[in-house]
Amino acid sequence: SDVLAGALVAREADALWEEITHLRYLAGPVLGPFEAWLLVRGMRTLFLRVRHQSAAALYIAGCFTEHPKVEQVCYPGLGDFPGHAIAARQMNGGYGGMLSVRVRGGADAALGVAKRCQVWQRATSLGGVESLIEHRYTIEGPDTPTPPDLLRLSVGIEDVGDLVTDLAQALDGV
Repeated sequence: SDVLAGALVAREADALWEEITHLRYLAGPVLGPFEAWLLVRGMRTLFLRVRHQSAAALYIAGCFTEHPKVEQVCYPGLGDFPGHAIAARQMNGGYGGMLSVRVRGGADAALGVAKRCQVWQRATSLGGVESLIEHRYTIEGPDTPTPPDLLRLSVGIEDVGDLVTDLAQALDGV
């Protein structure tokens, strides 16, 4: 979680491409040497982290599908997820480290769960080594289509047992 970088690929150099490259020129988003080193260093272990995050997310999703305080677990690795068949065809090596949980009791209950977590950190990000929990409705505001009872979870590389135990105690406490 110490560097952010990306790439843009286009089929042809059209007007949109010209606009984007002009913005890139103005903003100067070329990585510095240290950031490039961080990126290369992180890429060396990316496959290990993604493998762990995907396996842990699937395990966590399965643990909470029947929890009495959970209305719904949204994760493409679950067989009852609406997009599971597509995900199974398109994703190899796991279903990713992101999942969402809808908490019974609405926004207050969801916020209570997030506040009670001790291993999961409350933050707006995803895909890092730290496991994060976020109440998107609070971040996006009242005009968002995001349900007020939804928590977004980004699974990191911590011990999956610690993550399950922490989320369970938080759910049981609301």
